[in-house]
Amino acid sequence: MEPRVWQLTDDLAEFLHVAGDFLRSRPALHTVTLTVAEALRTRGPYTHGTEPPRFGMLRDADGVVRATLLHTPPRPLQLTPLGPEEAAALAGRLAEAGHRVPGVWAERETSAAFASAWQLRTGVTAEQSQRQRLYRLAELTPPDRVPPGRARVAGAADRELLARWYTQFAADTGERALQDPLQWADSRLAHGGATFWQTPDGTPVSLAGHLPESAGQIRVAPVYTPAALRGHGYAGAVTAEVSGRAAATGAEVLLFTDLANPVSNRLYQRLGYRPVADFATWTFA
Repeated sequence: MEPRVWQLTDDLAEFLHVAGDFLRSRPALHTVTLTVAEALRTRGPYTHGTEPPRFGMLRDADGVVRATLLHTPPRPLQLTPLGPEEAAALAGRLAEAGHRVPGVWAERETSAAFASAWQLRTGVTAEQSQRQRLYRLAELTPPDRVPPGRARVAGAADRELLARWYTQFAADTGERALQDPLQWADSRLAHGGATFWQTPDGTPVSLAGHLPESAGQIRVAPVYTPAALRGHGYAGAVTAEVSGRAAATGAEVLLFTDLANPVSNRLYQRLGYRPVADFATWTFA
């Protein structure tokens, strides 16, 4: 095998067999690939997109995996960290294979390197559309003041509300709700992965979700409060509750924030989250 060869496949089982150990070796940096791959394995190939997913592994001369790609169209390509030459080699491999790439999401330097390489290779226009920061929970520091009410794990009766809030969250963050909202709600209800903060009269006012444990880590997502209910401390209270429960399992607790939202970044740092790495999305016209 030539040094640093990209292998593409449509076979999820093959991808997990070949790249699984590599992905689990750095579960925080690889958290999205791990959780998306697990969702595809357990819930089907169209869980995160409208077309069949595609996968790739960068292997060295000894067959050792050094990087991966995961693509669930029409979402952006997901990459683990790459150097500029590796990103350029991937751009060439995908272009030769006729693979359509609407964008890329990866660690900041990797996404910029691939965006530049893809632009040079194809002539498309590349624009950075989102910046995110990955945080890891160090030691949970609950809010000094907790709003009236309590946390409650969502149940079957909350299905339609969860679906509606999922759609609203996607709209607020500038993303398309590519999953069917009711199916998304069902997936969260199946593992108790949605928790409300509710007022004393039982009205849900904020939501914090979490994904199932994968490779020893649990990612908190999404955190959403309807616009009219913000500013009362609901998000901090429910995020602290979900984070504490996740940490009690012994798992590493992670979450992403939008760097364009300084309020949420300050909130999570007050709760005890510490930066791990910055990520970026580039969109190709």
